[in-house]
Amino acid sequence: MSVIDYDLEFLEDGRTIELISIGMVCDDGREYYAVSARLAGRGLAGWKFRRRIRKQKWLMENVIPNLPKAHGDWNLHMPKSWFFNYSDPAVKPHKRIADEVMEFIRAAGPDVQLWANYGAYDHVCLAQLWGRMIDLPEGVPMFTHDIQQEASRQGLAWDDLPEQESGEHNALADARHNQTVRRWLASRLEAS
Repeated sequence: MSVIDYDLEFLEDGRTIELISIGMVCDDGREYYAVSARLAGRGLAGWKFRRRIRKQKWLMENVIPNLPKAHGDWNLHMPKSWFFNYSDPAVKPHKRIADEVMEFIRAAGPDVQLWANYGAYDHVCLAQLWGRMIDLPEGVPMFTHDIQQEASRQGLAWDDLPEQESGEHNALADARHNQTVRRWLASRLEAS
């Protein structure tokens, strides 16, 4: 069995959950990170999406600052209205992210488990890469194991878990931390 720990950052408004970024780490050492090109989209649809994000103070303070930054000359020429470096290689169209995530999961083998922290919305947003839940590609699990559920089962509270040292709300940094916490929880079970 292989395990993939993951995290998604998303815009949610009580009716929809829309991908901003995704980070995944596999026990085999592979990692994946992507940012939705929808944030960089031209035209009315891209503008509306960015406008909705701008209205979410929490996203603007916690998620947007953790998206790829411009380097070197790009930093001098990037418009102030841009959220992040739209030309970063991690910025990808929805279809490409869906295809790459499917291949990332399938490469882990036939008995892969997905793990996330407070993963209910993460799983819905992940599944929506391909449409409806029944549209999940073969090999993509239909559910995500939840770190908080496992911690609760072991009688642990949030403050009992290992703290994340840096990068909170960067999807890849959060996925790496999820792996650390999941392994720590598993080691507690093995020791008892």
